[in-house]
Amino acid sequence: MQLNVSGSLYDATVLGNTYENQNCSIAASLELVGERWSLLILRDVFLGTRRFDDLQRNLGVARNILQSRLERLVDEGVLRRERYQERPERFEYRLTRKGVDLWPVLVALMKWGDRYAAPNGPPVVLRHAGCGGELDDHRCCTVCGRPVEAHESMPELGPGALPEQDRPGASVAIR
Repeated sequence: MQLNVSGSLYDATVLGNTYENQNCSIAASLELVGERWSLLILRDVFLGTRRFDDLQRNLGVARNILQSRLERLVDEGVLRRERYQERPERFEYRLTRKGVDLWPVLVALMKWGDRYAAPNGPPVVLRHAGCGGELDDHRCCTVCGRPVEAHESMPELGPGALPEQDRPGASVAIR
C-alpha cells in the first residue's frame, strides 16, 4: 500500500499500464482515447482538419506517432479513412458514428479547461450554427435553448486565442 497526495491509501498494484483485466467502462475508454495525442487528433478532426499532413503540422507530433494513433483510431472504428486522391494515393480521416459520440466528452473537457486552465478566457468558443448562440456546459444554445449536436456547432476564436491562431489559414484549435 502507498499513500497518495491527499493522504488516503491506495494499492499501487490495482492500476497497471493497461486496463485489460478491469471490468470498468472508464478504464476501457481510456485504453482507446486516454492518450493525449489521440484526444488531440480527435479535437482537430472535429474542428475540420482531416488530412495527415495538416494534422501533423497542427499538432507538431512526430509522423510515426501520428500514424500509429490514426491506425488505432481507424482499427477501433472511431475514424475511417476516405481516399481523396488516387495518384499518389492519399486519404483523409473522417469521424464514424462511434467517433461523433465522443463529442460530448471533448466539449466537457474543453469547458472544464475553459473554467480552470484558461486564465485569458476560452481560446475557442462553440456556437450553434442555427442561431449563433454560444453553447453552454450542457451543449445547449444560450440563445434559443436547443440542445446542439456536433454537426450543428461551429468553432470560433475566443478571447483567450493566441495571436498566431488569428492568421489566415490557421486552424481553430483548442490549445
